[in-house]
Amino acid sequence: MLTDITAARDAALTQIAAAATLDEVALLTTRLAGKKGELAQLKTKLGALETVEEKKAAGQAINEAISTVGDSLDTQREVLSSAALAEQVESERIDLTEFTKRPARGHAHLVTQAWERLEDVFIGLGFQVVEGPEVETDWHNFEALNMGDGHPARGEFDTLFVDHIPPEGNAGETLLRTHTSPVQIRTMLESEPPIYIVAPGRVFRRDTPDATHMPVFHQIECLVIDRGITMADLAGTIEAFTKAFFGAGFNSRLRPSYFPFTEPSAEFDIQRPNGEWIELGGSGMVHPNVLRAGGLDPEEWSGFAFGFGIDRMAKERHGVEDIREMYTNDIRFIEQF
Repeated sequence: MLTDITAARDAALTQIAAAATLDEVALLTTRLAGKKGELAQLKTKLGALETVEEKKAAGQAINEAISTVGDSLDTQREVLSSAALAEQVESERIDLTEFTKRPARGHAHLVTQAWERLEDVFIGLGFQVVEGPEVETDWHNFEALNMGDGHPARGEFDTLFVDHIPPEGNAGETLLRTHTSPVQIRTMLESEPPIYIVAPGRVFRRDTPDATHMPVFHQIECLVIDRGITMADLAGTIEAFTKAFFGAGFNSRLRPSYFPFTEPSAEFDIQRPNGEWIELGGSGMVHPNVLRAGGLDPEEWSGFAFGFGIDRMAKERHGVEDIREMYTNDIRFIEQF
């Protein structure tokens, strides 16, 4: 009897070791370890044994054999399950090598970075950020800014007219704005002084692209309207902006100039720590005619304005030699910033 039990156990272990799939292990579990399995059926032969000692020894041997076969089935099931899982993982593997070389998340464009940094600086100086439409009327873009029809200063703006007619415009008098200065007029007409705003935005001119010019570029305009504003306030604000944006080692200066919408007017420059001066933009006291166009009395209110190109700021800040590089979408250039 003990010999038959040992032979049945060994045969079962051999079959289990040869099982190659989980389905085969399941079938062997039913056939070998179940209540009606081959090993369990040996218990029916215990009655034929002559002595109690033989029955006890045989019964113990059968239970041990069943336990050994059960452990072997569990082990084989675990091995095959692990192998099946590994095979599934390998078959569903995705090559993510290209995503591990650099962060998958991109970053803001060079000009956008300069735009956002300028907004942060001016907000820190106490200004509000406002916006205006890119499609403007001739009145907002020129006439309200002291550049009436036929004014020679219009020659500096190569203008793109459009067919769209806004509610406050007429046919042939609608254009893509050539500067962000129209936002000054809209703000004065819509808000009561005091006014402390900056207006960043996209502008359009019929310029031929070269190293320093683009037909579509970006400007930021600063406007202050309050009682008792003077050129000293303008100079102080530009100096505070220069140091906040560029750093403590930079300085600013004003040079006399002419703009139809300011009087007096001045170009403002910044000085690098190495002593080099760079022209940045135009500035001046808001012209009385512009204040009147904005619905304000120049005898009560005064103000200053200045503006410059955001693209040029980005160009100077990062030492870009050709402004066109910022718009070619060459990833080798863009990812440097």
